[in-house]
Amino acid sequence: MRLVQVTIPAGKRDAILRALDDEGIDYVVNDETSGREYTGVAYFPLPSAAVEPVLEQLRAVGIDEDGYTVIVDANTVISRQFDELQERYDEEEDEDRIAREELTARASDMAPAFSTYVVMTVVSALIATAGLLLDSPAVVVGSMVIAPLIGPAMATSVGTVMDDQEMFRRGVKLQLIGLVLAVVSAGLFAFLVRSVHLIPPLADVTSIPEIRERVAPDFLSLVVALGAGVAGVVSLSSGVSTALVGVMIAVALIPPAATVGIGMAWGQPLVSLGSAVLLAVNVLSINLAALVVLWYKGYQPSQWFRTDEAKSATASRIGVLVVSILVLSAFLGGVTLDTFERASTEEQIRSEAGEIVAEAGATMLEIEVQQTNTAVFQQPTRVVVTVGVPPGETFPTLADDIDAVADRIADRDVTTEIRFVTVDQAG
Repeated sequence: MRLVQVTIPAGKRDAILRALDDEGIDYVVNDETSGREYTGVAYFPLPSAAVEPVLEQLRAVGIDEDGYTVIVDANTVISRQFDELQERYDEEEDEDRIAREELTARASDMAPAFSTYVVMTVVSALIATAGLLLDSPAVVVGSMVIAPLIGPAMATSVGTVMDDQEMFRRGVKLQLIGLVLAVVSAGLFAFLVRSVHLIPPLADVTSIPEIRERVAPDFLSLVVALGAGVAGVVSLSSGVSTALVGVMIAVALIPPAATVGIGMAWGQPLVSLGSAVLLAVNVLSINLAALVVLWYKGYQPSQWFRTDEAKSATASRIGVLVVSILVLSAFLGGVTLDTFERASTEEQIRSEAGEIVAEAGATMLEIEVQQTNTAVFQQPTRVVVTVGVPPGETFPTLADDIDAVADRIADRDVTTEIRFVTVDQAG
């Protein structure tokens, strides 16, 4: 529910009040005595779904942009006439859709002041870097809570569909500045951590699971980003809290940005490349999802002559985002295919090695397939097999048999190591 306050221009009082009466809206009018070109101020409660269509009708009969319109939340309205109005508009309109004026105001408010934005972004990037290097999911999640990245993303999309170029440019600028700040601050902090040995020496940062997860993104990462974008704009356009959704959007942006900086600090370009692709895909996907949902919900400028321009800008920007995501998805597709093939290769080696061990009369205790030390597109390099054998028995050809199988499956030379453990098979 909303309480709306509008100024009534001179000469338009009767037309405006007649429009409110025709809609069955309860209102109160106060005379305006400020000496300006307005004769009164009307106050009236509306269901959320009725705000936009009612304001459109009032504009048609005399409300202009030179005056002011105030829309605030109303916790409770006790009125039989209001109940009938709410029932009617809930049937005719999307009851979860706020008015375009509210949408624009909320999106503008979500983009914080520049100094606050810079400080919060840098702090969240530093905390995320510490959490990644410590392999602490709790610390990484904490960094996402304070990241202010949802505001610029929503402002960019709302500015596009509402043809508000100032809001659009500010949203794009804040997104770019925020991501660059996150990467640079994470890189400098990671370099400091490495230089003064605040953590044990690391030859390869991908040995840390929290970092390794952000280095080789697959198509599921795209789903996460698209879902975050959809959730963000749905919460914004329905007027509910966006705090938790902001954390979800930060999940897709802050840890990958911090990983890019860590890869730079450790001099591992493949780490930075993989996480940079993930970061770019996530940013583009969040903006794409937000644009598509706003377009689907029918948001457009209030002035009819700006509608075509807004639709054209929205369509062209959606096209650019889609093409960019498709190009970057080639990397995601390669990683996804590599992950599938690597898992299939490991499973085939395990299966056939187990069959060889069983046929020889031994017991497979454990098998480990080691991969090349690369951030992405790893290959099997070593197979370590632990075999249980009866006391006094030997299996001189077992290592050669398993090595031949591993070489054939991996299509490359793989080192095979057999470890024999004497086991008692009695009983």
